[in-house]
Amino acid sequence: MTAERAIAQDTEANVRQHQEHDAAGNSKFGFIVFLLSESVIFLSFFTGYIVYKTTTLDWYPPGVTGLETRDPFINTLVLVSSSFVIYVAERYLHDQKLWGFRLFLLATMAMGSYFLFGQAVEWRSLPFSYQSGLFGGTFFLLTGFHGLHVLTGILLQTLMLGRSFIPGNYDNGYFGVEATSLFWHFVDVIWIVLYTLIYVWQ
Repeated sequence: MTAERAIAQDTEANVRQHQEHDAAGNSKFGFIVFLLSESVIFLSFFTGYIVYKTTTLDWYPPGVTGLETRDPFINTLVLVSSSFVIYVAERYLHDQKLWGFRLFLLATMAMGSYFLFGQAVEWRSLPFSYQSGLFGGTFFLLTGFHGLHVLTGILLQTLMLGRSFIPGNYDNGYFGVEATSLFWHFVDVIWIVLYTLIYVWQ
């Protein structure tokens, strides 16, 4: 009777583990599909920007000859560097060192916030608005839509940070952290493309 009970418990544990593995795999697949759909949206924006820029004679608004690149370049360095920082945070969590995870996740959030602040300062200093022709409209659409994703990433990181204070929350996996980190890398890659299109290609 004892042996039968032990076998039943082992079987139940194996089934539960298999179900959890399938659920984690489905979640990862679903999140990758979500990022791919986001990529399609950004790709359509990039394509539209390229088409408009190459076919519009007076691309910049009157009185505007280009964009200042120094501050946006600094913001870019900060944002891209934050990808490495959140990777370090994830490694600390893998090693079950919550103090390191929290510290580096806070650093990532601070770097993302710095980027948004820098973008807001740039917006306020621009000599044109979203109503200033095709360039004004596409500039604010692209940078604003990306900024919304940066804000979303910061909010997700805040949620992951809060969950780290729940005892045992990450004992059975940390898909939420992995997804948040992947989303942040995606946001950084998108910005590199945006920066190249808007600030380098002038």
